[in-house]
Formats: sequence, C-alpha cells, structure tokens
Amino acid sequence: MTMLMPVTPDEAADEVADLYTQMRKTFGAIPNMAQYMASSPAVLKAWLALAGALKEGVLPPAVRERLALSSAEYNRCTYCLSAHNFLAKNVTKVDEAEISMARDAASSDPHTDAILKLSDAISRGRGSVADEDVRKARHAGVTDAQIAEVIGNIALNTLTNYFNRFNDTPNEYPDLVTPR
Repeated sequence: MTMLMPVTPDEAADEVADLYTQMRKTFGAIPNMAQYMASSPAVLKAWLALAGALKEGVLPPAVRERLALSSAEYNRCTYCLSAHNFLAKNVTKVDEAEISMARDAASSDPHTDAILKLSDAISRGRGSVADEDVRKARHAGVTDAQIAEVIGNIALNTLTNYFNRFNDTPNEYPDLVTPR
C-alpha cells in the first residue's frame, strides 16, 4: 500500500514546481518516486543534489548504474531494480549479462567487479570492511576517489531503496524487475 500522497505535476507549486521544471529538462519526465518525495521538498532536493553531484564524479555512468542495481537487489527494491534495469539498458547501454551480474555485485570487467565487490562489502558490513576487501580493490586499481564515490552511491541508493520500499511506489517502468 502506498504510504505517502504524491504531488502531481498539476498540483505542484512554488519550490516543487521549480524542481519539476528542472527535472523535465534533465530527465524529460517526473518519475513517480519524485512525485512522492515532493511531499517534502527537502527530500526531493537532497536526492537531486546528491545524484547531481555524483554524476560529476570519477565513476562512469555505467558503473553507477551497476552500483544501483547491486544496491536495489541487496535492499530488495523492485522499483529501483526496474528503474535502473531500464537506465542501464537504454541509457548507459549495459548488456543483459552485465546487468544480471551487477545484481549479484559482479562484472566481467575486473576493475568494475572490484568496485562492485567493495560496495557490497561496505553495504553488508554497514560501513565496516575487512582490510583484505580494501586491498583487493586497490590491487584492481580502485582509487581513493572511486572508493569515496562508492560510499556516496551507497548513500544515494539506500535513500531511494528505502524510500520506495517504505512507500511501495507505483512502478512506471516498462519491465517489472523483482529481487531474486
């Protein structure tokens, strides 16, 4: 059952209307999740700000999509799995095999695999990781900037995963993807 009331584009006023205008320019649409987040403009702004800042980082879009898929699978978020499956396929052009592997925190590319494995270790350890996990990542060429951004992406993805799980946000994406 959906827990929050959406702020539809027709109902949006003031700050939310401005945010929706910005989102239309950036995304071409207002995702359902954003319409529910808009019940608190602060939450909507926080999501947009963190996502926007991380887009400017060193991790490429295809890696960020894989991180989002891994997080959504771990947190069992159907909405985010569907959204990031769509984005991975259609925007960052990640193939089906890599999408499937990313859900299990894996990749055929050794560097991306190390990033996903480190992210998974951080998530499962709730921020604590074994020195060996960090050594393996560094051995695969993962930099300090990438490690910092992995943690930032975990925060972003946990926000959206928890928000959509709590809210049972209606899914507007063409392929419903459920956790394994």
